[in-house]
Amino acid sequence: MTASRISADGGMETSYGFRQVDEQEKQGLVNDVFHKVAKRYDIMNDVMSAGLHRVWKDAMVAALNPRKDQNYKVLDVAGGTGDIAFRIVEASNRMAHATVLDINGSMLGVGAERAEKKGLSPNLTFVEANAESLPFEDNSFDAYTIAFGIRNVPHIDVALSEAFRVLKRGGRLLVLEFSEVELPLLDKVYDAWSFNAIPRFGKMITGDAEPYQYLVESIRKFPNQPDFARMIERAGFSNVRFTNYTGGIAALHSGWKI
Repeated sequence: MTASRISADGGMETSYGFRQVDEQEKQGLVNDVFHKVAKRYDIMNDVMSAGLHRVWKDAMVAALNPRKDQNYKVLDVAGGTGDIAFRIVEASNRMAHATVLDINGSMLGVGAERAEKKGLSPNLTFVEANAESLPFEDNSFDAYTIAFGIRNVPHIDVALSEAFRVLKRGGRLLVLEFSEVELPLLDKVYDAWSFNAIPRFGKMITGDAEPYQYLVESIRKFPNQPDFARMIERAGFSNVRFTNYTGGIAALHSGWKI
């Protein structure tokens, strides 16, 4: 589980993969990872999930079931390349509007370019900002989505509180994230794949194994399904629940602002 602690010099430390780093340092390290992989982010997700991330993302958007309504507004956080936002807009018959927020400009650049090619730019806004300090007014969005991004936020509890703040009453939170595998045999296979194969494939694809090593380690440091559900509840959400995908390799968490 992600947690902070006081370092020997009195500063606050948090986890960056299996390492402990100063809280102020983590965001920069994470940014560097995604600057390195931005152009090959989809390939990275294919490597990390054996292609299953596409199925999980489709299931996430199906669970959201966005309204076919021009007034329906979604905030997709840490969604720089547009994967979730594109699916939401298309599921709404190109009526909904999605704001894609990411702290990493390189990722947003890839997303904006893809949106233009798909003809979806009129339905999308790209914003470079921090999930812990959203530049939006209270009660602004009908839905808040984040896929495979929440574990990279230094202060997850702050990001969840911000999600609650910007959602309208009756708004919904959906968080898709790698999680704790629940099947005894699958967890051993997945560990072997994660720690041995993924960094090697990452080096072959991008020439650098380090970003992939961090991403694998960050999954193991993330709270398990029940613990993360409790974090969502503490942020103020109601009717919190989760659905495991592929034996718990990933999980979809949801909650409502009532």
